[in-house]
Amino acid sequence: MPPKPKFDTDEILKSEYNYIANTIFQSNEDRSRVTSFYFVTVGSLVAAILGTLFSDDNLQGSALGFSGLFFILTVLGAVTLAQLARLRASWHESAQAMNVIKEFYIKQSKDIESAFKWRSKNLPPTDKSFSIANLMAFEVAFLSATTSAATVYFFIYYFGTVEGWDWAYPAVTLVIGYFAQWKWYKYLLVDNQ
Repeated sequence: MPPKPKFDTDEILKSEYNYIANTIFQSNEDRSRVTSFYFVTVGSLVAAILGTLFSDDNLQGSALGFSGLFFILTVLGAVTLAQLARLRASWHESAQAMNVIKEFYIKQSKDIESAFKWRSKNLPPTDKSFSIANLMAFEVAFLSATTSAATVYFFIYYFGTVEGWDWAYPAVTLVIGYFAQWKWYKYLLVDNQ
């Protein structure tokens, strides 16, 4: 009978810790990429509209198309917020997993306890105010709310000029759009979902 393989538990724990550290890094990188993609997409559409404004063509004829494009950008904003929320939750879950390994080593050797700043009891919450994750989500929610207001504006503009109280519709859409997007983000920003 062949001898049983010997396991080096320290190597297994180091590998697990490195895997978790890479997962945390990747979550942060992905949040940046997702947000940048959304900003570039919205910026491109705004540039296209500005180009149309200075052309000799009638903007009113394109208004319905712009309304549709801004609606798509609003939906993309909601999807981007969902990705940001899930990536933040993923980061938090990975940090909790790292803390399990830390606690194991602390039980083995009490003298390393002071080497760890974040432990299970003081890990930043998933929804930490003014964290980079929340600030990025705020930017996307606000921009997505703006695209929802632009959807309404161009839809009204397609049927005629936007005058007087007509501006109330895009304004109300901006406010409702922001709060709806932010609530969506907060709803998805929980661990183990």
